[in-house]
Amino acid sequence: MSIVKLPATPRIKRRVINRDKLEADIVVVAVRVFAESGYEGASIATIADRAGLSKQNLMYYFPTKQALYERVLDDVLDDWLERMDSLAAGDQEPQAVLRAYVQAKLKFSREQPWASRVYAMEVIGGAQLYGAQIQRRVVPLLRKDIAVFEQWIAAGKIAPVNATHLLFAIWAMTQSYADFAPQMALVLNRKQLGKKDFDDAEQLIVDMVLAAVGVPLVSRSA
Repeated sequence: MSIVKLPATPRIKRRVINRDKLEADIVVVAVRVFAESGYEGASIATIADRAGLSKQNLMYYFPTKQALYERVLDDVLDDWLERMDSLAAGDQEPQAVLRAYVQAKLKFSREQPWASRVYAMEVIGGAQLYGAQIQRRVVPLLRKDIAVFEQWIAAGKIAPVNATHLLFAIWAMTQSYADFAPQMALVLNRKQLGKKDFDDAEQLIVDMVLAAVGVPLVSRSA
């Protein structure tokens, strides 16, 4: 006798939605705590307190600190890789694709500075807890991006370039506007970086990248 699976009742759906929202709220708080204190310095008790929950209640959703930390990094990497994916498509001219890629990376730094710092701290620490996931998910997409550069080179659209190290340089330049934003703000004598700072950074980084691949620079009025 086959079992007919009944659709979820509104009550069950509501419960799932509420759980998803609460987990998302916890992650938002956890990102900030991990960014400020690192994995070792952060505690479930601190995160629970800032989220307005008891420690026991938080641990119902995330039984261990490592489980919560990995969920934070999963969300960070999802967002970061989504912005990488635009380059892998490669269906536009190099100038437009590279500019959009730099824009996407800087937008991530501006909108998600705490998330960027959590990821950077994990990598700087040797990726002891999240290295396998980074390798499994980042490497395949990086290879696709490199293949796009190779296609452009073969078609004579850009000059020969070491695509791997160019991408490393783009990551470093764009992510520094999240990871080292406090230092930049101090040097600029302001409380925090503003939109103009990111616009100026975008123009300079795009010009440098296009010069590296031998593509005409983007007009300043573009």
